[in-house]
Amino acid sequence: QVHLVESGGGLVQPGGSLRLSCAASGSLFSIAVMGWYRQAPGKQRVMVARITSGGSTSYADSVKGRFTISRDNAKNTVYLQMNSLKPEDAAVYYCNYAGYEGGYWGQGTQVTVSS
Repeated sequence: QVHLVESGGGLVQPGGSLRLSCAASGSLFSIAVMGWYRQAPGKQRVMVARITSGGSTSYADSVKGRFTISRDNAKNTVYLQMNSLKPEDAAVYYCNYAGYEGGYWGQGTQVTVSS
């Protein structure tokens, strides 16, 4: 069983920044693909960013150039740096783990973007 703990969500104004963190335990973190997804009210959960074990990244078009995903294998942690936040970025953000033992989701952390 993989346990994912997310943190860093909160309320920010448009144009502001947040940094989300996701710590994984009970996992082979270094060889897992990690990702961030988000789900806004009334919408489906969608992929925001992913990072492979080798550090290759990919982003949804809606966040490309504004968000950056990174990982620290020594800390078993993945991060999402979110800059230039827009109201449409408001959602619950979920950490995702995909490894040999299966796929897992974090509890989610709320991001609110409002003036």
